[in-house]
Amino acid sequence: MDSARLLEAIIDTAIDGIITIDNMGIVESINPAALALFGYEPGEVIGNNISMLMPEPYKSQHDGYIHNYKTTGKKKIIGIGREVKGLRKDGTTFPFRLAVSEVFYQDKNIFTGFVHDLTKEKEAESQLLTHTMELEEIVRERTKDLISLVSELEKAKAEVSNSLEKEKELNQLKSRFVSMASHEFRTPLSSVQLSASLIDKYIERPDFESVMRHTARIRGAVQLLNSILNDFLSLEKLEAGVVAVKKDRINLVHLGEEIAEEMQLICKKNQHIVYQHTGQNAEFVLDAHLLKSSIINLISNAIKYSGEDTFIEFSTEINGDKCTVMVKDNGIGIPEEDQVNLFEPFFRANNTGNIPGTGLGLNIVKRYVSLMGGELQYWSAVNEGTMLKMSFTQ
Repeated sequence: MDSARLLEAIIDTAIDGIITIDNMGIVESINPAALALFGYEPGEVIGNNISMLMPEPYKSQHDGYIHNYKTTGKKKIIGIGREVKGLRKDGTTFPFRLAVSEVFYQDKNIFTGFVHDLTKEKEAESQLLTHTMELEEIVRERTKDLISLVSELEKAKAEVSNSLEKEKELNQLKSRFVSMASHEFRTPLSSVQLSASLIDKYIERPDFESVMRHTARIRGAVQLLNSILNDFLSLEKLEAGVVAVKKDRINLVHLGEEIAEEMQLICKKNQHIVYQHTGQNAEFVLDAHLLKSSIINLISNAIKYSGEDTFIEFSTEINGDKCTVMVKDNGIGIPEEDQVNLFEPFFRANNTGNIPGTGLGLNIVKRYVSLMGGELQYWSAVNEGTMLKMSFTQ
């Protein structure tokens, strides 16, 4: 077999399209693979401009490429493969890779184009892109789910941490309660036991004055125990959330005078409660029980932390839709460094010494005032006394 026939056989059986054109762009030969790609018969292509196999804009630009090459000698396509589109006989287009070479044969230029169909590769790329986008969407959704899950876990962690913190606070309260209760109960009970024993002795050899002194101690101890128990009961109800607010129109002057009269009975020697009301109106809508308990608590503190021969100022004021209740004493006052914890349960200032108390009173008062929709304010200085004011608005 001679070389010409061998070359022809190779071209005819090549799986890629092979097309040759002259320097005017006219097709001189086209192999079976190229004819199958474009859907033509040989006679429909050979002798025609190669641009018939190109869609726009390649079709209009093709002759310009050849002209520029012949004019300038600069190769823009020759020897360089690139991806273009082909135009089939039925009008459809398809992608292919075009490689162009140039040969000189019988004193003329021949350009050979090698056409490799990229349809399957492009379909594979398209499927890969589709799968990639689907995967990215799945990743986005999973990421959102993960972020949501992490957020829920953080929330759960915060709730658990909060619960642990509350449990820690509760355990601390329990410890403080046990410590305080063991001390506060022991003192008055010891006093009751001692006084009762001494009374028995005084009865054997009548000593009326001593009996009266010790019965007074017993009454005082019982009153202290009753106060402690009332504080515990109030705290328990507040913690359980069972304190119901029952607001009604009450006469503030009558209530103030009643409280002043009751509390005067437990004052120290020459202690006096001075009550006054400001404002033409005496009635205001509040919970009488919670208000009375709060005022009694504040006056009890004023009595405890003030000395003999002192005055305790107790005042009420109604001005339009506003009401204020104030209790002021000239007692030992509260150190400035202790005031930040003033309303904490079981907290007692470091200058209270042996003065009995549970450290619950102001915590209870603040919560009662809050339940009634009011505000509790205070002022205090060591050895200058303390002022507490409850403010309410209808």
